[in-house]
Amino acid sequence: MAVVLGINAFHGDAAACLLRDGRVVAAVEEERFRRVKHWAGFPAQAIRYCLAEGGLALDDVEHVALNQDSRAHLWRKLAYALSRRPDPGLILERLRNRTQRSGIAALLEQAVPGGRFAGRVHPVEHHLAHMASAFCCSPFDDALVVSVDGFGDFASAAWGVGSGDDVRVDGRVFFPHSLGIFYQAMTQYLGFPHYGDEYKVMGLAAYGRPRFMREMDQLLALRDAGGFALTLDYFRHHRERIDYQWRDGVPTVGTLFGPRLEALLGPARRPGEAITDRHRDIAASVQAAYERALFHLLAALHATHGLDALALAGGCAMNSLANGKLCLQTPLRSVYVQAAPGDAGGALGAALQVWHRLGNSRMPPLDHAYLGPHFSDREIAAVIRETLPADDAAFAVDCVDDDDVLCERVVSALVGGGVVGWFQGRLEWGPRALGNRSILGDPRRADMKDILNSKIKRRESFRPFAPSILRDAVADWFEQDGDVPFMAQVFVVRPEKRAHIPAVTHVDGSGRLHTVHERANPLYHRLIRRFADETGVPMLLNTSFNENEPVVCHPREALDCFLRTDMDVLVIGHWVVRRLRDA
Repeated sequence: MAVVLGINAFHGDAAACLLRDGRVVAAVEEERFRRVKHWAGFPAQAIRYCLAEGGLALDDVEHVALNQDSRAHLWRKLAYALSRRPDPGLILERLRNRTQRSGIAALLEQAVPGGRFAGRVHPVEHHLAHMASAFCCSPFDDALVVSVDGFGDFASAAWGVGSGDDVRVDGRVFFPHSLGIFYQAMTQYLGFPHYGDEYKVMGLAAYGRPRFMREMDQLLALRDAGGFALTLDYFRHHRERIDYQWRDGVPTVGTLFGPRLEALLGPARRPGEAITDRHRDIAASVQAAYERALFHLLAALHATHGLDALALAGGCAMNSLANGKLCLQTPLRSVYVQAAPGDAGGALGAALQVWHRLGNSRMPPLDHAYLGPHFSDREIAAVIRETLPADDAAFAVDCVDDDDVLCERVVSALVGGGVVGWFQGRLEWGPRALGNRSILGDPRRADMKDILNSKIKRRESFRPFAPSILRDAVADWFEQDGDVPFMAQVFVVRPEKRAHIPAVTHVDGSGRLHTVHERANPLYHRLIRRFADETGVPMLLNTSFNENEPVVCHPREALDCFLRTDMDVLVIGHWVVRRLRDA
């Protein structure tokens, strides 16, 4: 038995995953246990879960893979420091991060009391870990492999070719140039300051026109051979110490843009300030500039290698709006983005890279994301008994053992306009709810978006909700036909279908779809099929089961979310909890 534990530590989205004999046994983000979004630090609870799921002790772990290698590009780092003379605090911050990562063995033994780690720690360069997470999980024998994010190991992007069991890095973009920093800085400028807020700019972009492209050209330039570069005068990250918080809490990033950006585009929007047409148009321009740079890189790689398949990772691979256009605006014909393309997924990529370094073959493609904690009906019943008094007249609680009857009851609630919390099986790996920790609604209702925002989500009105659709129905409802199992691409809804599913059709006619396969999630597939039989619509509105918090992990969290919001029904395993409106 060969065991590899992969870790993303001391960065946002701290996470762990476990490989045993080349197969993923478990994978989960630390935030699911800490209940702090994007939690940064050492993923002690995620590690404990992965070992428990595998039935292993720390002593059984032969190899630990870390998705960071402080030795990578060391001469380039030193040359930059000597030539540019940045703020000494910037250098000290990097050295502090390196020191934190050097004591992994001791941290493991603290995380798993009573255990002893006698294995090897393998640093894996950040972007190589991302690339491995993309290609080694993909269905491709040969593909272009690209990683794009903010920064990791002094680089912001890397690309190459995956073939068989090997991932080869052919090129990189180094600090201080970065598509991820460009998008993050512009997200801050638009008044969304929190780590991970970039998806808000994507949602807002659909409401604007890209009329600031001349200004975007001044910020982000295209270079030969697919390259790109920032105009550094508009940014701060390369010369000043930016405040970061990467340890034991909410990750934060200080302001990345400088005063020249406001001179170019006008005053930055302050959080809470009204969103104007100018902000909408800047958001559209930012998205268009990002897409232009990404497509420029991919077109150049295609011209060099002639490969039509792409495995994509890195934080920028979560730009589902751009991902949906990859096969329309580049020569590519197929794209794979694994369930956790950001830094959490680096834990998986590092583990896979070490597995291959040890001379082993690739695992089968990863076609589902159900790799987290799960709970029995008996455990769920105990939580319900502890939380809901048996004589509480405001709720009805039933156990429905028959899956067909369970689905019929849920469909009845949805068709009646109800909002349903759906908690089943293993927690999803990655940022998306994929039918195991989801809140569901009727996509046909024009008012469902407002209902969800008033009852539960309480989020910005410009953000869309996603459709979970049966895989064999995609071509009937969308202008593209493709498999999107991890909700990583936005497709255009067919014009004649938009009026039928207004709750999941964005203002620009698009939808960030999630394709559902019977083999990957038979119960969720059965539920959607039952809804289709009732309504003629083979999809459900699907949003993450949470309320301004990480997606629920434990039944207790699902029940707490149900009770503090105005959700109508909670289906948790085979237990159904209904709110009685006339109580």
